[in-house]
Amino acid sequence: MTTEETSRFVRLRVELVLEVDDEQAVTAAALRRLAGDPEMPEAERAHAEGAVTEDTAEALAYLVDPFDLVSEVPGVELQQASWSSERIDYDPDSPDWELDEDDGEEDDDEDDEAHTG
Repeated sequence: MTTEETSRFVRLRVELVLEVDDEQAVTAAALRRLAGDPEMPEAERAHAEGAVTEDTAEALAYLVDPFDLVSEVPGVELQQASWSSERIDYDPDSPDWELDEDDGEEDDDEDDEAHTG
C-alpha cells in the first residue's frame, strides 16, 4: 500500500490490570474530579457520585481518561475513545493472563458500562 492508500486512523488497544490498595483514596479522587467538572449537569453529577461511591471500578473509570494518555503526543488528535472497568479475579500465573495475545474481535456488548469521549 502506498502512503496515499493508507488510512490516517490508528486504533490503539490498551488493557490494564490494576491492583487497588486504597479504595477510599480512589473514590475520593474520583469525587474530586467530578466536583471539578463545570460542564457536567447536576443530575448527571449526582448519579456519577453515587456510582463512584458504590464501586471502586467505576471510580477508576472516571479517573483514567484516554485523552490524558495521548494529549501530549505530537501529531495526533483523539477522534473517539471508549473505556470500561470491572472487578476481576486475577491470577498472574494463569495462561489466560498472558500479554500480547491477539484475541481477535472484541465483544462490544459487554455488561460493564462504557464511557465515551
